[in-house]
Amino acid sequence: MVNKIRLIKLLQQLIRINSENPPGNEYPIACFVKKYLSDLGLKCQLHEFKKNRSNIIAYLNEEKGRRSLLITPHLDTVPSGDNWNVNPFSAKIIKGKIYGLGATDCKVNIAVSLEAIKSIVEQKVKLSFNLIFAATADEECGSDLGLIPLLDKKILKPDAALVLDADDFDIVVTQKGLMHLKVIIKGRRAHGAYPWLGVNAIDIALEIIKEIKSYKFLYRKNKFLRSPTINVGTIKGGDKVNIVADRCEFELDFRFLPGSKAQDLLKVLKGIIKKHSNKYKIEIEGIQEPYSISQAHPLVKCLKESVAGLNIKPRIKGSEGATVITFFQHKNIPAIATGFGFGGCAHTANEYVRIESLYKGAKILENFLKKYSLNDK
Repeated sequence: MVNKIRLIKLLQQLIRINSENPPGNEYPIACFVKKYLSDLGLKCQLHEFKKNRSNIIAYLNEEKGRRSLLITPHLDTVPSGDNWNVNPFSAKIIKGKIYGLGATDCKVNIAVSLEAIKSIVEQKVKLSFNLIFAATADEECGSDLGLIPLLDKKILKPDAALVLDADDFDIVVTQKGLMHLKVIIKGRRAHGAYPWLGVNAIDIALEIIKEIKSYKFLYRKNKFLRSPTINVGTIKGGDKVNIVADRCEFELDFRFLPGSKAQDLLKVLKGIIKKHSNKYKIEIEGIQEPYSISQAHPLVKCLKESVAGLNIKPRIKGSEGATVITFFQHKNIPAIATGFGFGGCAHTANEYVRIESLYKGAKILENFLKKYSLNDK
């Protein structure tokens, strides 16, 4: 069974290992996790796509022909920054809370995973599936040295995945899509005293942005997500105050709901731009399609039951921002996310996690693995 005192000590040990990203060096904490799981008898592998940017994968009772489930938190944290009232690597306990960098994001979830696995091993529970644990690098900077290559190179090939990187026991089943792009408008340069002799690219860009912001995009409502959003993130144009700007570029952030497609949004955008200018260029900087999974899926069903079993009301949520769930969608792997940090505490000074959430999280995860095993038979 889950050991609360052991679990608290484990999280403190993890917090005291610096894994800030940037600069990025997950090797020390990866070695700690590897030893912990190796001592339990798990088969462990270390994968690096850049020196010291370490990922740890461990397998429990791996058998050919069986379905597999992946549970995956990440090893790295954001930089600590200033304004802490305690040492960010002290893991100090104050009034039922453990303070430290990564306490909520995401070392609580590493500790919960390790303790749940240890409890399963100690009880000699025989799961009906192959359990894969992956503690990954570089999540805070895009996962290009972590989860993405692990999936692309088919080092990880699970049949389903539980991402451990959320707060307050929330169960994330859907998220918005993302499209980042740059629009470049060309004008005609002229002297600022004779603007009618030129074509001001900034003026054109402003008209385009105004129309884009007021356009009523069609979408299917989602009870777990807010309406679609458009954000103008950057705008640059012109060379000098007394010169008609012959170039203006701006970047757009589209967040759109399941049922909508990036290519349809792009088609609308091109139509708007063409009404104002024929001299333009669109550069796609990134697209992630929206994601949704049925609440009837065993991942969701078993996690809801496990949360409810601790007298916590299961909360099904959607994510307004992009998460690593997207990377599983690209591989047709069903995935959901949950986690046991404290909401609103990630990436802040004096980050902490409640000890009670830590303890309940480990019990929830252990029960989830047992329930999923029964469901998988």
